[in-house]
Amino acid sequence: MKARTRPQIVVLFNRDFEGADADPENKAREDVKEIADHIVRILSANGYEASGLGVTSDVTGTVSELRACKPAAVFNLCESIHGDNRFESLLPLLMELERIPYTGSGPFALSLALRKEKVKDILCARGIPVPKGSLVCETGDLAGLALGFPLIVKPAREDASVGITRASVVSDEKALNARVLHILDRYRQPALVEEYIDGREIYVSLLGQVDGGLQVFPFFEIDFSAMPPDRPKIVSFEGKWVEESVEYKGTRPIRCEGLSPELRDKVAQAARDAFRCIGLRDYGRMDIRLAADGTPYVIDVNPNCDLSDLAGGFSRAAKTGGLSYKDVILRLLSLALSRRSDETPIPLAEPPSETDLDAEGESLPTGRGFAPAGVRRGG
Repeated sequence: MKARTRPQIVVLFNRDFEGADADPENKAREDVKEIADHIVRILSANGYEASGLGVTSDVTGTVSELRACKPAAVFNLCESIHGDNRFESLLPLLMELERIPYTGSGPFALSLALRKEKVKDILCARGIPVPKGSLVCETGDLAGLALGFPLIVKPAREDASVGITRASVVSDEKALNARVLHILDRYRQPALVEEYIDGREIYVSLLGQVDGGLQVFPFFEIDFSAMPPDRPKIVSFEGKWVEESVEYKGTRPIRCEGLSPELRDKVAQAARDAFRCIGLRDYGRMDIRLAADGTPYVIDVNPNCDLSDLAGGFSRAAKTGGLSYKDVILRLLSLALSRRSDETPIPLAEPPSETDLDAEGESLPTGRGFAPAGVRRGG
């Protein structure tokens, strides 16, 4: 048997989108398979022995497969198990137990990011601006709510704009009660009620460095100028996923321009501080609402943001900052490999020969990618 000469990398992704045609909010996860295929091609073309592994509800079987192939590292794209993103941290936790290094944030940060009210508490305690808000576990909790309208109501345990619609922004008690009841009934989880910050929505993407630093990419923001006046200026589920909707057309991501150097530094610092105090690792994106007085309010912390090439906001920001998609993927892998805890040296990836390269490896010609129809908007 020929000895393995190239490091083995497994690209892990969730397969819970299969058979989810009746549930658009779950089917929206299916582009992760395209991302995984793309990353496998890039790694294979750049000196690694890469393969994809789809995760079903048989988590024990997945761990057994990982144990059997003994990868040098896992490129983790698994965002949910069995359609439930609350299990996003399960595979990282088990990989920690197996001493398998992997890309991205660890189980604590992944779990914490899905407890939006806890994230707010931590950020607030560290002096990082967040909108005032309250967790509502039942409709009776609204009686003591001391927040001024307008408010935004969202599920406390979801991501990718799941549960966010035009009805999420409310201006009176009747609409507030109706929306909270909808969240409690539809999503079987608490509702997070926050003061609605009317201002620019800025996305700050950050990439870790092997020396422990954080690279902040150029900012992007949402252009709401084409949004109909009867719709709130938010990125709803339709705005992120449904291309034929007016909300998708009214939420175009563009370069964030016109900030003074001082304000740009203030936004970047808020993003760095949020990244570190929530315990994120390798990469992430901070969603920030910039109020009229210049206060950068952190409205969401995304440790597992979209890593697709053409459609992903993170990739778009990285390219604007001078890094190709291949650069980002190889940087993330190098960060995971640097965390190997054993003494066994990992062979360096050999430069690909001409026979290793195919049209799908980096290099992909400019303008090509694997963004299917209906992809996310940088989630």
